[in-house]
Amino acid sequence: MLRTGLADQIREFIVEGISSGRWEPGERVVERRIAAELGVSQGPVREALRQLEAQRLIETLPNRGARVREFTERDLAEIFPVRAGLERTAAELALPRAAGCLDALEEHNRRLGEAAREGDLHEQMRLSIAFHRAIVEAAGNRLLVSVWEGLGIELWTTLSLRLHHTEIYSKSAEHAELIEAFRRRDPEAPRMLHDHVMNYAPEGPGAGPGAGPAQAPVS
Repeated sequence: MLRTGLADQIREFIVEGISSGRWEPGERVVERRIAAELGVSQGPVREALRQLEAQRLIETLPNRGARVREFTERDLAEIFPVRAGLERTAAELALPRAAGCLDALEEHNRRLGEAAREGDLHEQMRLSIAFHRAIVEAAGNRLLVSVWEGLGIELWTTLSLRLHHTEIYSKSAEHAELIEAFRRRDPEAPRMLHDHVMNYAPEGPGAGPGAGPAQAPVS
């Protein structure tokens, strides 16, 4: 368990590095350097890289080691319908017990507004994702949470923001509408959440796995 937990922490460290631009698309991620920097053995680093490869964030080439994938518009168009579907299901499961997460949702959204006024984009993104995570966790389904976390939400959201300059603060009003929908246990809340997530996608609400040809890599 300790080894698995450590690998998960290292995976998050690498995801944060990709999100922040420390490792750019196409750049090598050197196992032994990460191990030395974090003061760990190479085993859990190797395990973390395997997890990231399964998430399509890292690719391993023969005799060249691991490197960050070259992300494309198609990648973004494919990930958001999956995330939107998971969150719609989470909202359906969470709706009967929504009262238990309303305080957390309101607090995340309040702090999101503060971060926007301070111009802290990184904090805005973190709080926006925390808002969505609270809904997913309120579903009470551990498998759903695990699959959702496994999508690498932070990274894909960052890539969408870098490419399409989405204004996270503009989502705060939608968050407020979602909170009220959960408060009154509105059966439309799952659909509202689905459409809200799809607004992050490159092609908007109609995007899907076949949405156009792959474009140039995200830079």
